[in-house]
Amino acid sequence: MNAVRIVVADDHQVIRAGYASLLDTEPDFTVVGVASDGREAVRLCRELSPDVVLMDVRMPGMDGIEATRQLEGGPRVLIMTTFDLDEYVYDALRAGASGFLLKDVTGEQLFDAVRVIAAGEALLAPTVTRRLIAEFTRLRPEPPASTLPALTPRETEVLRLVAEGLSNPEVAARLFITEETVKTHVSRVLGKLGLRDRTQAVVAAYESGLVVPRFRSS
Repeated sequence: MNAVRIVVADDHQVIRAGYASLLDTEPDFTVVGVASDGREAVRLCRELSPDVVLMDVRMPGMDGIEATRQLEGGPRVLIMTTFDLDEYVYDALRAGASGFLLKDVTGEQLFDAVRVIAAGEALLAPTVTRRLIAEFTRLRPEPPASTLPALTPRETEVLRLVAEGLSNPEVAARLFITEETVKTHVSRVLGKLGLRDRTQAVVAAYESGLVVPRFRSS
């Protein structure tokens, strides 16, 4: 099995070097480059063709959001952020990021996240992700209701449950179908809507009005 090729982009040298050193301890990872800003990250990715980019959101010059947008269709982007309600995270997901992590994660959580992203999945499981997407969708103008007519009723229901944060096994249990069938429906949803992964599907579900954020009263 080929090692996952990684570029680390962060404007803080200590953080950048720390991530690179930590990732290089794993036998299935190879850090092929480090970048101090988004512009350098884009250049390195085009030269080195990594599989995954650890992308800081806030960097001088070109920030992580614009860099992610310019890399669309290239390596998968894992956004690294300091705050769990970072105002830029939703925009980064819309720009094509496959997920995000807080910078205070453990080494094992970071390794797991890189493997998930490299495997073509989206990092959407943590509760904080659902909260972030809901929060920043709430701050956008209310979208028009949409039935996403390209989808069948079953595909629409699967998308709705995925967007609410349910895992494949949870969706399968809710709909009384197999996990393999859920995966098939998700693949069809991505293909019909022209989306790359589950992250983009979740954003599309919120923006279309299929899913409306729900908030507990204080």
